[in-house]
Formats: sequence, structure tokens, C-alpha cells
Amino acid sequence: MHLVTNAGRRVLLDAGLFQGPKELRQRNWAPRVGDAAGLAAIVLSHAHIDHTGYLPLLVREGYRGPIYCTPATAALLKVLLPDSAFLQEEEADRANRHHYAKHDPDEPLYTVQDAYATLELLQERPMHQPFKPAAGFTVNYLCAGHILGATSIEVTLAGKPPRLLVFSGDVGRWDRPILRDPESPARADVLLLESTYGDRDHPAGAQDELARVIREGAKRGGAILVPAFAVGRTQELLWMMAELVQTRRMPRLPIYVDSPMAIDVTRMYSELKSEHDEDMQARVRAGRDPLKSLGVTFTRSQQSSKALNALQGPVIIISASGMATGGRILHHLVHRGGDSRTTILLAGFQAPGTRGRALRDGARELRIFGHEVEIAARVEVLDALSAHADQSELVRWAKSLERPPSMTYLVHGEPGPAAAMKEVLEQRLKWTVRVAQHEEVVSLD
Repeated sequence: MHLVTNAGRRVLLDAGLFQGPKELRQRNWAPRVGDAAGLAAIVLSHAHIDHTGYLPLLVREGYRGPIYCTPATAALLKVLLPDSAFLQEEEADRANRHHYAKHDPDEPLYTVQDAYATLELLQERPMHQPFKPAAGFTVNYLCAGHILGATSIEVTLAGKPPRLLVFSGDVGRWDRPILRDPESPARADVLLLESTYGDRDHPAGAQDELARVIREGAKRGGAILVPAFAVGRTQELLWMMAELVQTRRMPRLPIYVDSPMAIDVTRMYSELKSEHDEDMQARVRAGRDPLKSLGVTFTRSQQSSKALNALQGPVIIISASGMATGGRILHHLVHRGGDSRTTILLAGFQAPGTRGRALRDGARELRIFGHEVEIAARVEVLDALSAHADQSELVRWAKSLERPPSMTYLVHGEPGPAAAMKEVLEQRLKWTVRVAQHEEVVSLD
């Protein structure tokens, strides 16, 4: 969440929820933007909840202005925000019924009604067509290649002289399935650059590793549980599994996508053809859409989700959330996590303080629904499936600028990765770089 003030008007770039450790999550309960009703506009980079999940709170606090985003982001938000609110209401209700919350009664952060009120404010704007969200601001969207509809944001601030602020959003990766490659800006006076993987490069061979995990999991005869983000990760996994089955590098197993949100988003990934890269477009034209060729079973209802508990033998269950912070994957972990034949595949970034990170760090017990759950399953990690650019890819994105920004602020990263990215940009590109601090106020002059 970045608040930009110019010519007496305030525009917010993204409005995300804190996730991870408790001390971060608690920030969501405190007012983060003074005078929400006085904001001139909100401009979104993409739909992920860590970039949009605070929007319903701003609306509850009185914001009634426009929320600008790409058409694909708007389509995703119509699924993500109500689902986020529903999960919070559901968790609060469960905590109250079973009396395991520290607050009595436990309250959701916001409601489904708040989420639908937020959707009424969405204003769609396409990429590469500049628009004016408020007086003194001109915005242009570039493709970020991260998820469907994801952008980097160029903000031209009127003044003498004008200033060009660029917010990278979440930079995606080159030569990945389905989506177009990231676009880099030509210039920036001030740059806000994400640093999620600023301290490392992703390992190669994602498909080979995925095939190995599935083959070995199938041999053990148990379920392969995949906590997966409903947006982006689920679709990339389906794409890769279709490739692996076609090339006979993995057995054809029953595959279930157990997430109403992921089901809706997978349909969007197939239908929004303007977002596809050339390879995906060619496959769809030839009638070989990889998202539809596996014979996947989509389980939308709670009844069909519960029925998965009775399945025996090797089976793949892909379910949200990606860091096991909520959603149906928790029920599967409770039911199957204690079985040593089970495989838990962590297919992406796991924030500190999440159950996914605990599993990655070797935890053999998880607290779920107020109880300690034994974990005897084998835990596998596939960092190569990340939708975030790694250190080398972030440098590649940054090097395209015609000249160094006068200042680069690193955002969206843990302290270690951000510090490593700072050192790389300073030493290799000779840039002036700072790691942004929470609630820090800086001048763009």
C-alpha cells in the first residue's frame, strides 16, 4: 500500500492485507489510511489479496471514489474479495462456536456485504492507454506477467518539472506458461521495486521436480496435497501436469481442484485470451487448451469436498490457500496430514508465520481449528514454480531503464531479500537504493 500525494490530492497504489506473523496481521485491524473518504482514487496493480484485501475496510471507513484496475483484475476481484470476506466470516463463526478465539465474540475483518460494496467502485482501464485518476496524476499500465491482469504502474505527477514514479507491482517471469512476459518501463525518476526474491535465483527444472514428486508420491500410495494459490499457481500446475502426462513423465492420476475460487479463476484463464502468450494462443486455437485436457474434477460444493476424504490410493488434491492460512486445504491436512503415505507439496512462497512456512521449516505439528494436528506426511518444496521474478530477473527488468532512477525504494520483501537486492542494484547497476520502511514518508523531488 503506497500513498502518493501531489497537487493536494491523494492517490493510493494498491491496498493489501498484511499476511504472515501475528504482529503483521494485527496491523490490518488498525486504521492504515487517515481520512479514507478523502482519497481521490485507488489504482491497483493486480488482484492478489496482499495488494487488494484491504479495499473493503477502506469502503467501510467511507471511501466512495473510483478503484482503477485492468479488466482481468476486475474479473478476478469479483471472485477474490467476496471469497476473502466469506472465509473470514466462516472462521469467525467457527471460532465462536468452538470457543478457541482470544476475543469473544470473534469478528471478521470485513463482511461479504463490504466486499460487494467495494466491487461497485471498480473502474476498468486497459493496459497501454494512459488515464487520469485524479487531477495532477496520469497513469499508464504495463504488463507485469505475474498473474492474469497484473501490471506495473507508471504514474506521471504534474509539476515543474513533472515526475515519473514507477511502481513495479509484482514482476512476473519470462518464458512461463500461459501469460505474456513482463514489460519493463523505459524510464523512471523514482522507482518502487518489489524484492520478494531479491536474495536468490529460482532453481531450474520445475517440471522435472514436479514429475518426481508425483511419481514418488504415487508409489507410496497416498494422496498428494497441494496447497495452491487459486490465482496463477493452480493454473500453472494444471498446465505443467498436462505436459507431464502427455510426455509420460508422470502417471495419469485422478486430479481434484477443491476450491470454488480456483474453479472460477481457471475458467477465466481459459476465456481471457487477450492475456495469453503466443504459445497458449496457438494451443487454444488448435483445441488443445492445457487447462481443460487433463480430465480434472472440480469440486465446488462442501459436500463434494468432504467426499474426497473417502478417496483411497494415489490422488492429487489441489486446494487453497497457497500458504495453508485458511480454506479447504486445512480440512485435508487434518484428515490426511498424519498419514506417512501422504505428500504435501509446497509450490511457492511461504511467508513467515504461516502454516506453509512451518511445514517448510520441518514442523511436525500444526495448530488447525484450535487443535494440534500431527504431521507425518512427506513435505516437498518447489521454489521453481514461483510467479515472482527472482534476483536475476529483477535485475533484467531494471536494466532496461534508459538511465538510473534518482532513487529506488525496495518494497514487498522480507528484510533479508530486500537488503540483498539493494546490494546487487548498488554494485551492479550503480543505482541509489533504499529499503522502504513501514509508514515512512519520502519526498519525490
